[in-house]
Amino acid sequence: MKHLTEYRDADTARRLAAEIGRIATRPWAIMEVCGGQTHSIIRNGVDQLLPPEVELIHGPGCPVCVTPLETIDRALAIAATPGVIFCSFGDMLRVPGSRENLFSVKGRGGDVRVVYSPLDAVKLAQAHPDREVVFLAIGFETTAPANAMAVKLAKQQGLRNFSMLVSHVLVPPAIEAIMRSPGNRVNAFLAAGHVCSVMGTWQYPPLAERFRVPIVVTGFEPLDLLEGIRRTVLQLEQGRHELENAYARVVTERGNEPARRVIAEVFAPVDRPWRGIGVIPASGWRLAGAYRDHDAEIRFAVSDITAVESPLCKAGEVLKGTLKPNQCPAFGKECTPRTPLGATMVSSEGACAAYYNAGRWSDSGAA
Repeated sequence: MKHLTEYRDADTARRLAAEIGRIATRPWAIMEVCGGQTHSIIRNGVDQLLPPEVELIHGPGCPVCVTPLETIDRALAIAATPGVIFCSFGDMLRVPGSRENLFSVKGRGGDVRVVYSPLDAVKLAQAHPDREVVFLAIGFETTAPANAMAVKLAKQQGLRNFSMLVSHVLVPPAIEAIMRSPGNRVNAFLAAGHVCSVMGTWQYPPLAERFRVPIVVTGFEPLDLLEGIRRTVLQLEQGRHELENAYARVVTERGNEPARRVIAEVFAPVDRPWRGIGVIPASGWRLAGAYRDHDAEIRFAVSDITAVESPLCKAGEVLKGTLKPNQCPAFGKECTPRTPLGATMVSSEGACAAYYNAGRWSDSGAA
């Protein structure tokens, strides 16, 4: 039965691709916002099914990849502090800072621990009242509710030894920044279904109208992506620019309202620097005033740490969609998963990692 399902999916994929080919009459460039979408596209060859008129551009939708270098260096400084238990999801441990990563800090004796939830870090703070426990909170809107609940719980329980280094980033301001950037050639966006499952779709119609670009919410399976692309191309060909929800089985207009309420209570908007892109106004969250006692950046006085990117790394152009990973001169040479120059090569959602793992070495015929 599994094989029959796979055959049906393959037939449906070919049908959708053929329909996109019939609809498209001129070149269109569509940006998928999320790194998870990028990996699904490259791993499953979705881009290779599309007609030559339709180009997929990989956007800045990997939260690990857009975390600024100075935030990584601040995390490294805190993790190397005696008496600190530094907690992170596993995908952050190999992300390079200016000189090292969290694995190397751990190798030198730093107490760096992989956790599967921010609540694991709260439990560590409960179990080790004599130690400072810090959680590295990286992510788009998707991970914000759990992080907000962890801080709220720590405050309710009076855990003064728990703090959070926050580097949350937001999708709608990133779309606006891309549309305003010089040389932008994006005609439409595939919005990330998991972000919209939390925040809803209500923020996107004004962006679609202001910049006259279709925005279609999709999931992450190949058929979800192809259906989203089909709807996007149809809008472009018809001269429409609307928000369309192709992931209605998960996403609603208002999203998860209890999650949004706890986010609004615990976090406050802030101008946030994006790695390789620069500062985008009101594109991130930091802890709100009532929770600033749990702000690791303040507690460990690391705000003054700055950093300079490697001149060889072109991750900024990749994240803005102006360069494909295999168009970077360092791709697969100076920059590999073992010797990464930037987070895009080691993150599980990084576009460079997707191309490397799929063997997309040549620029010819790339997505």
